[in-house]
Amino acid sequence: MKHEGRALRMTVLVLVLGGVVAPILAGLWETLRAGLGVLPAIGATRPSLDPWRQLLALPGFSTSLVLTLWTGFASTLLALALATGFCALVHGRMAPGVGARLLAPLLATPHAAMAIGVAFLIAPSGWIARVLSPWLTGWHLPPDLPTLHDPWGGALILGLLVKEVPFLLLVMLAALGQLPVAQHMAAGRALGYGRGVVWIKLIVPQMWPLIRLPVLIVLAFALSVVDVAILLGPSNPPTLAVAVTRWFTAPDTRLILPASAAASLQAVLVAAAIGLAWLAQRLAARLGRWWLRRGGRGVSAEPWLMVASGGTLALMALGFAALVALALWSVAWRWPFPAGLPESWSLALWANPSGGWAKAAAETALIGAASTTLALGLAIAWLEGEDRARRGTARWAGALIVLPLLVPQVGFLYGLNVVFLRAGLRPGHGTVIWAHLLFVFPYVMIALAAPWRALDRRLLHTAAALGAPPLRRLVSVKLPVLLAPILTAAAIGFGVSVAQYLPTLFLGAGRIATLTTEAVTLASGSDRRVVGAYAVLQAALPFAAYATALLLPAALHRNRLGLSGRARA
Repeated sequence: MKHEGRALRMTVLVLVLGGVVAPILAGLWETLRAGLGVLPAIGATRPSLDPWRQLLALPGFSTSLVLTLWTGFASTLLALALATGFCALVHGRMAPGVGARLLAPLLATPHAAMAIGVAFLIAPSGWIARVLSPWLTGWHLPPDLPTLHDPWGGALILGLLVKEVPFLLLVMLAALGQLPVAQHMAAGRALGYGRGVVWIKLIVPQMWPLIRLPVLIVLAFALSVVDVAILLGPSNPPTLAVAVTRWFTAPDTRLILPASAAASLQAVLVAAAIGLAWLAQRLAARLGRWWLRRGGRGVSAEPWLMVASGGTLALMALGFAALVALALWSVAWRWPFPAGLPESWSLALWANPSGGWAKAAAETALIGAASTTLALGLAIAWLEGEDRARRGTARWAGALIVLPLLVPQVGFLYGLNVVFLRAGLRPGHGTVIWAHLLFVFPYVMIALAAPWRALDRRLLHTAAALGAPPLRRLVSVKLPVLLAPILTAAAIGFGVSVAQYLPTLFLGAGRIATLTTEAVTLASGSDRRVVGAYAVLQAALPFAAYATALLLPAALHRNRLGLSGRARA
């Protein structure tokens, strides 16, 4: 049994190393080589620093770099502060599970779809301006205001917050379930400390180790995001990740080398940001100890908790309004400014699948289903190997799992494309599914690991006592009992696949059109009705996956009270 477990564990480890980790490292290496002037495909064979000199000389490079750092750090710090303040104010005052159900629509919606919805709201001719005009603003024509693609990155920060705050809220709520928050709060209040001070001094230091990795993932994403930055961010010059994408896809092949240098710089920036976060954690720990020893009671944090909670609720309202705006534009026929609602409606766009949305939806569903199935199979095999070998995941193995979430996509995807071409793998469905798997697998693994390890082992011992071999126990006990967590992990993975923009663009060489790539492309100047339809479909596919994950176990387990979660009368 133990021998079989070690063999299975080693097999899965080799598959993960070869199929997930090695492509990322190889992509980084090829990107770095090109950044140092070595790319034989275009005749560059000697190492040189010329690509870096060209990069520094490109117009707008310094501005792109500053914008990247500003929007990445600002959105992450604001999201962390807002989510922490909201949790501090409402935790213990809200029924368990309410927060997760409330956040589900916002979490399921891909970043690009949410960004398009936010753009529909805050644009000069957006829904907010329409609702307020002309009775409050006096506008009869769209105002000339930089509410979208502003040079300061405000719209991009707002769009990131709409997605990042709900994600961090969900993570924090899960972490707080593992801490004795009520006891700490009662003890602190009994000693005369305000709610906010108790939260900051006692609860946040214990919560931080549990949420540190998700926060770093949010920071890495915010520093390297492309699709949201294209839809909401500054355009001339854009953030560094968008600029790198433009240089890589430009017809002029001379830009590939400086683009590779910039992609390498993007990876260095994310690594430096993670290191800076580690240093900030150490500094905060020292300052926190000094603050604790200093004592001091008060309620000075209470107003800030109210501000953070108000900001969080406003962002959530904006997110739900963005989803409604997407749906409205997809069925609007005539909607002149400043009308608050469309003057006429039409389903003509939906009645014409040959317009392109049906093919894009099919491609998206196919790639998502394939990458999720592969990721789910790998995750189940990994966890089953742990069980049979009776050993948990080593720290280094856990680090390998989350590596794709911390490395910026633009830093290695071009290099990975070079690796695939050298290996004879032409751009197509296979390469795109493989690229999606790199990002789907970590999320599936993280989502499934905790429920799998929490399974009541007495069920397995009973099955073994009845003579069931390991495979029978897996198929007849583990998988049926863990059906709900498995389907939830699959829904999360499918949603991650639907949201992928750069992997589809680079590894598909522009030949594979998914809902995400089409929506981002069309949003730059197409009819809002068409863009709205693509964005609605992009959000609908993950919703359908989450609905299946919720309803299917309930239907299959309706006669099994222990699995359905309903108490016996």
